[in-house]
Amino acid sequence: MKSTVVKASLRNDAGKKAANSIRKEGMVPAILYGGNEQKLLQIDERQFNHIVYTPNVYLIDLDVDGEVTKAILQDIQFHPVTDKVTHADFLMITDDSPVVISIPIKTLGNARGVINGGKLNINRRRLKVKGLPSALTDNIEINIAPLRIGQSIKVKEIQVEGLQFLDPPNDVVISVKTSRTAVAEDDEDEEEGAEGAEAAAEESAEA
Repeated sequence: MKSTVVKASLRNDAGKKAANSIRKEGMVPAILYGGNEQKLLQIDERQFNHIVYTPNVYLIDLDVDGEVTKAILQDIQFHPVTDKVTHADFLMITDDSPVVISIPIKTLGNARGVINGGKLNINRRRLKVKGLPSALTDNIEINIAPLRIGQSIKVKEIQVEGLQFLDPPNDVVISVKTSRTAVAEDDEDEEEGAEGAEAAAEESAEA
């Protein structure tokens, strides 16, 4: 999984008034969990642009006044009107402790049902997984090429070595639905079979 550096500094004051004061200075109040004690942080809001407003997920080298800690962004809060980041929670991670994180999916191939006119539905853009940091991937790759109209891929059908999927096993991740322009796949199979038989007959006649 990709990693990136986020610079932060310690803050002494907690509470709503102190947090509002920090925000007025263009900083975001944050907390680092997972160590012997929680650390209250403040981070330049511009630091969040490349880790929040992106489809990617990062392991973070959190540089707190020169001391670097491996972490993940556990939770984030936004202003309801401006959509600016108002608070962030970071979780310290270690190589031998599993973490829970949501990883984006990546589809591979063109679904057969879509080629025949069906519509591809992606119900989950990310999947929640649990695993050691070394097992975490940039994305969860899913081969959709065999999918016919009416078929789907559920959470329980996806496997990645070293990762445990935490979403409900029967939740549909991707499906192909019918549409007005869809071709009946049974008819297509018959046409393919007929074409194959015809080609074989022609080869036999030529021989």
